[in-house]
Amino acid sequence: MKCPRRNFLRLAAGVAALPALTRIMWAQAYPARPITMVVPFPAGGATDVLARLMVERMRGPLGQPIVIENIGGADGSVGVGRTARARPDGYTICLGVDTTFVLNGAYYSLPYDVLNDFEPISALVTGPIVLVARKTMPAESLSELIAWLRAHPNQASAGMNALVIRLVAARFQKETGTQFTIVPYRAASALVGDLVAGQIDFAFGTLTTHLPQIRAGRYKVYGVGGETRSALAPEIPTFGEMGLPAITFSNWFALFAPKGTPKDIIGRLSAAAADGLADPAMRSRLAELGYEAFPRERQTPEALAALQRADAEKWWPIIRELGLKPE
Repeated sequence: MKCPRRNFLRLAAGVAALPALTRIMWAQAYPARPITMVVPFPAGGATDVLARLMVERMRGPLGQPIVIENIGGADGSVGVGRTARARPDGYTICLGVDTTFVLNGAYYSLPYDVLNDFEPISALVTGPIVLVARKTMPAESLSELIAWLRAHPNQASAGMNALVIRLVAARFQKETGTQFTIVPYRAASALVGDLVAGQIDFAFGTLTTHLPQIRAGRYKVYGVGGETRSALAPEIPTFGEMGLPAITFSNWFALFAPKGTPKDIIGRLSAAAADGLADPAMRSRLAELGYEAFPRERQTPEALAALQRADAEKWWPIIRELGLKPE
């Protein structure tokens, strides 16, 4: 018995639609098991602390636990590489920073493309760069510090613990015509201890790292790198206010997934992150740590993609112009 042509065509169309239907059903069932969040830095650092706060807030909306996997090395590029190689099924995501998803693209020869091999999920929080100094530093203001550095070339020591900080410091030297010795640190905690003890003269760092010492009055502070004053420390002027807009820089932290992760899944993850950041208790805890959450409209995947590309267009040429290399 022959199958009527109309029935045959219907059957063929149904078979062709199966893969799409399967993907839709798969996305609707997501997540069906725990999710891995790669943190591309060792446990205990600023990124790890934020990740642990986020997983607690996201597990409720997602209905599944999120397991943190710390993979440090090469300024975060090892952990980000692990994410790039993961299956794009929503069960591996990465909480990274501007260094790992922008700046490393200019510093390193990477086996992945920071701009094209990932799906942006959500921008989370930001924290401006701050310039601080030992309590006994002679200069009382940024202009006095610049004058002192010019009068004492290569006599001051500046602590740095991240590529992004090294970039800001190099930009500062170029804009102010100053020279000083860079002292690299692997951990921010060691840098803070040496600055409080007066073992180094000054440091660029994140407000997140230095806010407790600033509030305790343990060292001097000259300025912050945000476009506007930080709500967490509104008494500190911006570099732009003091005539150095080229030093404007704020660290940001964000979630990414491997390229090809379905949009429905990206949407669920982004919504869970936004719900977590909207929690008043979460915002209070972030403020204690020196973080500011992005406004809701800037937490979308599209807004994060735009931020990532804008920072690459701004900073990649500067990194190459200054000839900066990983240390």
